[in-house]
Amino acid sequence: MNYTRTKSGAAVLAMPGAQHRQGFGRVAGLAAACLVVVVFALTASAFAQMRGPKSVADLAEKLQDAVVNISTTQTLKGGKGVPFPNIPKGSPFEEFFDDFFNRQQRSDRPRKVNSLGSGFVIDVDGLIVTNNHVIDGAEEIFINFRDGSKLKVDKVVGTDSKTDIALLKVNPDKPLTALKFGDSSKMRVGDWVMAIGNPFGLGGTVTLGIISAKKRDINSGPYDEFIQTDAAINRGNSGGPLFNMEGEVIGVNTAIISPTGGSIGINFAVPSKMATHVIEQLRRYGETRRGWLGVRIQTVTGSIADSLGMDKPMGALVASINEGSPAEASDIKVGDVILSFDGNKVENMRGLPRLVAQTPIGKTVDVELLRNDKKIIVKVILGKLPEKTETAKKEESEKKEAEKTSLLGLTISPMSDELRSRFKIAKDIEGVVISAVDPGSDAAAKNIAAGNVIVEVKGEKVRTPDDVKAAIESARKSNRSSVLLLISAKKGELRFVALSLKK
Repeated sequence: MNYTRTKSGAAVLAMPGAQHRQGFGRVAGLAAACLVVVVFALTASAFAQMRGPKSVADLAEKLQDAVVNISTTQTLKGGKGVPFPNIPKGSPFEEFFDDFFNRQQRSDRPRKVNSLGSGFVIDVDGLIVTNNHVIDGAEEIFINFRDGSKLKVDKVVGTDSKTDIALLKVNPDKPLTALKFGDSSKMRVGDWVMAIGNPFGLGGTVTLGIISAKKRDINSGPYDEFIQTDAAINRGNSGGPLFNMEGEVIGVNTAIISPTGGSIGINFAVPSKMATHVIEQLRRYGETRRGWLGVRIQTVTGSIADSLGMDKPMGALVASINEGSPAEASDIKVGDVILSFDGNKVENMRGLPRLVAQTPIGKTVDVELLRNDKKIIVKVILGKLPEKTETAKKEESEKKEAEKTSLLGLTISPMSDELRSRFKIAKDIEGVVISAVDPGSDAAAKNIAAGNVIVEVKGEKVRTPDDVKAAIESARKSNRSSVLLLISAKKGELRFVALSLKK
């Protein structure tokens, strides 16, 4: 009887030759029994792993004193009252209306409302982290500790609405228990995590789960990169910590997806790597000071990637450059694809703003670009992100005339005073005017409309329909399946569109 071992180490029966058939049934039964025992042992081991940590009681006990409940008060103005109707004196409804409108007037008065949230201590001297939305608009903020003590917040050190982080300060009589941050970038999908917070005002509540996903974008802000977890997070948990199994804070619980308002296992936390940067800025300056590159970017779609000769969509496509920005002072140009920033790969459009924002102001960084099928590196000195940025103005240049042409479902004409007036095109926009679009064309499907202006084709400025035609023919000769156009709307908003060259 021959046996072999699989990679799992389980014994399996090797098929013998015909001369060994006698007694085969008995041995086979024994082998099957052994196999069942091995499989059962392996399955039991797998289930043991699925159950997770044996207990987090010691860990939770050590951390709970540093997690706080936050209560706020805010005065809401009453709404406009309903005008009192003209009721005849002695009417049988007089008493009813008197009572109703007295209640209405009382409800229209300004009133105080309370709200609850969570937070955690990061400094023994009284610095506390929470969500901005927990304390936004509050007139009074109180911190409630596990031992029953209560302190009024003396100062809101700073807030950042873009990442939903707030930093508060209290003055304790004795040093507080403080938490330490861990590195969220080292966490993996499937790692165990623990949350402590104040769900529904119940006080220190511990929940356990795993990391379900990383780098989640839920469209709540420009820097979304949430950790998703199935550890139960409910109303009142906002601002509380998400821990790894070493007791380090690797996230700030912020949002949930739920049709009912309760946890359904889809919960989100700001990763510590982002939160610590924001907290340090608030601590030092009372505000968040972010790096500024000064470009307007768009997604590199599959068709755009193909038109640029890229193997796959990645990076961020530069659609315009802000006047007076660091990008303008460098060698970055419209039509470049930003592939990496300061040594960090730019996977997609939304990845670039996060990288830029977290880079120190004044730092000189290397920016890798794809331009004309070649990769180049330019150096940029980052500025400080202003509250508002202006859209770049287009260069002034002379107009050239040419006859009307139809290409790729577009009827195009040279810029003229008549077309500028008819389509209300801004004075500083130059290029070739799209006067009509075939409804069944690829251009119509991609929302190109009459009155749009073709500014560039394949990264080259165009001034006449012949310029556009020549660029399209060049793309066809290069065996490209699409061609990249830079399109301007009537007021100057720019976007890239890749149009199919298939006839």
